[in-house]
Amino acid sequence: MTIKDIGPAPQSFDLERATLDNADYRSVAWSGKYLQLTLMSIPVGEDIGLEAHPETDQFLRLDAGRGRVQMGSAKDRLDFDQEVGDGWAVLVPAGTWHNITNIGDEPMRLYAVYAPVHHAPGKVHATFADAESAEDSGNDEPPSWSVQPTHHRADKHA
Repeated sequence: MTIKDIGPAPQSFDLERATLDNADYRSVAWSGKYLQLTLMSIPVGEDIGLEAHPETDQFLRLDAGRGRVQMGSAKDRLDFDQEVGDGWAVLVPAGTWHNITNIGDEPMRLYAVYAPVHHAPGKVHATFADAESAEDSGNDEPPSWSVQPTHHRADKHA
């Protein structure tokens, strides 16, 4: 199943099927004015990358695989530690350092909802390295029609 990000227009699709079919590290499935949906696939033994979004809340849900969620107020103080699996939700408040590591024996498939919009519409990153390169080059910015914080603070990466 291929999902095309049509921007802030009505959209409907089988989210579970799209999440399970997605083999890319991150694929932006829908971008609205206030929030965004991405699909993710994390290979065995890899992770989403330790990060904090100062102005972005996140909701993540696993549809396949097993993971270890770590969160905390500082990158060296991850005092929240929880194993998660199919059907689990992870809620990440803005400014919280977080990571999810695939501890299973199959790709971990999940989707993430960002508020506000965090990535360029329709952006597909096949690998974690592709996503990092796009962010470093400024080639993954939210669209101008999305509502962003007045004073933007950059994301933090470990």
